[in-house]
Amino acid sequence: MSGQVDEIEASRDVSRRARRDGAALHCGWCGRRLEQGSTGRRRRYCGQSCRQRAYERRLAVQRSGLPEDAVVLSGSELTALQDRLFQLRCAAEDVVTAADDGADADELRRMALELAEAARDLERLR
Repeated sequence: MSGQVDEIEASRDVSRRARRDGAALHCGWCGRRLEQGSTGRRRRYCGQSCRQRAYERRLAVQRSGLPEDAVVLSGSELTALQDRLFQLRCAAEDVVTAADDGADADELRRMALELAEAARDLERLR
């Protein structure tokens, strides 16, 4: 029960900070951006299915004895994450190499946009 209370308080703190900072809130399960109304409690999930998946995960974590903030990945998820990190590093190295080789501003901008897109994709861990 204490874990649920802590989770609710943490959620309220995030909502308050987001409201104050004007930051966008994201679904607690899938990471999609949430549209917030001007009144009422802030949404934590984009829909009932995400709310259910989050509940199932919390229940599984409680039963397993893992810490609540534990992250569990399958072997294939870990491999995919490692691949995406490798792609991000390679893109960053390409930008540095191009800058050292005297690439023009348009090419550097294109490469920087690709780097930003790779980082954005990596942000979506779910």
